[in-house]
Amino acid sequence: MKLTRAFWQTYKETPSDAEIPSHQLMMRAGLIHKVGAGLYTYLPMGYRTIRKIEQIVREEMDRANCQELLMPMVTPGELWQESGRWDKMGALMLTFKDKGERDLCLSPTNEETVTDVFRKTIKSYKDLPVTLYQINTKFRDEIRPRFGLMRGREFTMKDAYSFHMDKPCLDQVYADLYRAYENCFRRMGLEFTVVEADGGAMASADSQTHEFQVVADSGEDQIIYCAETGYAANIEKARTKRADFKPLMTQAPMKEIATPDRKTIEDVCTYLKTEQAHSLKSLVYKAITGQVEKTVLVLLLGDDSLNEIKLSAYLKADHLAPLADHELTKAGFLKGFIGPHGLTQKDLVVIYDQAVAMDSAFVVGANKTDLHFENFIPNRDASYKDQADLRLAKEGDLTIEGSKKVSVRRGIEVGHIFQLGDKYTKALSVKILDKNGKQAVPLMGCYGIGITRVAAAAIEQNHDEKGIIWPASIAPYHVYFALIGKDPEILAFADKIYQELQEQKIEVVFDDRNVGPGFKFKDADLLGLPLQLVLGERDFKEDGMLEIRERKSGLVHKIKPEEASAKIKSLLASL
Repeated sequence: MKLTRAFWQTYKETPSDAEIPSHQLMMRAGLIHKVGAGLYTYLPMGYRTIRKIEQIVREEMDRANCQELLMPMVTPGELWQESGRWDKMGALMLTFKDKGERDLCLSPTNEETVTDVFRKTIKSYKDLPVTLYQINTKFRDEIRPRFGLMRGREFTMKDAYSFHMDKPCLDQVYADLYRAYENCFRRMGLEFTVVEADGGAMASADSQTHEFQVVADSGEDQIIYCAETGYAANIEKARTKRADFKPLMTQAPMKEIATPDRKTIEDVCTYLKTEQAHSLKSLVYKAITGQVEKTVLVLLLGDDSLNEIKLSAYLKADHLAPLADHELTKAGFLKGFIGPHGLTQKDLVVIYDQAVAMDSAFVVGANKTDLHFENFIPNRDASYKDQADLRLAKEGDLTIEGSKKVSVRRGIEVGHIFQLGDKYTKALSVKILDKNGKQAVPLMGCYGIGITRVAAAAIEQNHDEKGIIWPASIAPYHVYFALIGKDPEILAFADKIYQELQEQKIEVVFDDRNVGPGFKFKDADLLGLPLQLVLGERDFKEDGMLEIRERKSGLVHKIKPEEASAKIKSLLASL
């Protein structure tokens, strides 16, 4: 493509609302155009990358025996009402009515739609397993869309759904798709890690679910991993052990002590000159399951944080939220001085984190203004004994068996796979005949890749102060050919090289614009194609050589014009 004919514009200034590198660079490099909050037009350069990502995904899905279909973006509300998700999706789903007053929505996901297709098509176990996928537009009405394509409202997604007669079959296809996802991201040239994840409302507690995370300093997600054992998990799912807790063992009686105006763990422990790990943090939540609401007191070591995902899963809660200040007062709790001793609230659920040594002594709130207890021993001084793994894993913890240390990395979720079980097939009354001729409910798996999010994540992982550094497999083009000179003979020679590169099926951008070399080099670095080919009029007249520069490494190669195609192919093969 010649840039004199291209629909492409770059910008010096960074948009004021662009907070992260991918958003800034995609706007400045002319890859996307903002239409509205969380809504973007994919411009020609950016769309080429998106199509390449789609093609890699499509090839790996087909190789894994998946079959492509295309479902509508607008789906009838009755399917969502049938599954019970019409109300649960809440404000995240954009709903409306047609002229016949029928409920419709812009699909944020397609479990209901594909299950409806399946139940009206497949009747026997003989037709299973089957995996269907699409690459299509999704819409989620994010309250605060931000970060460009990373968290937009409209986006492109590959979503696949598998159907099975039994769990072993589901496990096998799940493993096949797991490998297909690994192949996808390897082919895209991305550094990624696969982590155990929480399925949330999508999957049952005993189902497998994994996230595929592109490693990047700007990632929203935290990943707990151990290089020595290979363990990796999303921080919301990670199970680890503390490495540094030393129980305070004593037989001294529990003692009330004044702590005037000290309401936080930090202030209380500083005042009492004790370690935060020798105090207990008291957190009060309300948990709603069905029509039942419970008040829950959670007790953690003072320097630990609560993992709300783990608490919600332990309680099997549909909704979980900390009590607001006025709710605490109404429930009989005294903010800043809450503790597990002497509680009088009825039907209160009290849970200690697994890391709390029940025979150790702690500082706890005394449920009285400006007072705490010292030497509180849970097994001795309270009637509540329940424990569960509720703490948030952190840097320096040990793996669950206690042998190796874990670290924290940041990542961007680009893929997520779930075992759904019979959640949707049961809700939509799907039945097929098993091998005994009896009706049975099939099982499902669900597998998503954020296509446009991958493009943004690739930039988050691959950029420098000059611009983007594209992996070769998903770069808009492979070569940025810059002509530096105005001599008509050199112009004609450059055009000949450009034609030869095209004939060799090399994807090349020919910068034939009448602008200075500094302008061209800045645009070349900003766009970030893997290779930059330079024909400089003055240098060429002196030595008859062209220059190839690798965008990522900065290495420069001097070549003869007739060597250009072969050298470019060789370099691209090594990237």
